[in-house]
Amino acid sequence: MKKIIAFGASASAKSINQQLAKYASSRLSNVEVDILNLNDFEMPIFNVDREKETGTPQLAHDFKKHVREADGILISLAEHNGSYSAAFKNIFDWASRVEKDMWQNKPMFLLATSPGKRGGQSVLAHAVKDFPFRGGQVIARFSLPSFGENFSLEDGITEDGLKTEFEKQLASFQESLK
Repeated sequence: MKKIIAFGASASAKSINQQLAKYASSRLSNVEVDILNLNDFEMPIFNVDREKETGTPQLAHDFKKHVREADGILISLAEHNGSYSAAFKNIFDWASRVEKDMWQNKPMFLLATSPGKRGGQSVLAHAVKDFPFRGGQVIARFSLPSFGENFSLEDGITEDGLKTEFEKQLASFQESLK
């Protein structure tokens, strides 16, 4: 059975991106899912002086181990000021020092959501462009606008057009895991 890691790229305890990542991963079949919480990988802010003094934190190695052991990666990206959240960026910075090939050439399903009508499109576009240079195979992408209006914990994505597009992207990712 294939294994994926899934997480919302936010440190918020009530992260809507963590909710979307859990929902999306639950819709996959015949896949073992390891849901990560970024708070389990909290490290000092990356800088090269600290790295020279103390080395790379064990948590960065632990995060990379999850990436290495997965057959696929599902991330729902939180958008902070048009870019990655500080929590995600810091983990990314440290873990990329463990091995330059950050995503290990794994297939990826990248999602984003926000309370607003753009649904995290800026951060999603940035990741779609950047991650292939970091060893990621972006197979699928999906933006869910207006999270509170278009998602419920009971029913998942509630707007028909968005649900159809999500299912199409999810099917592409699922196929890449075979």
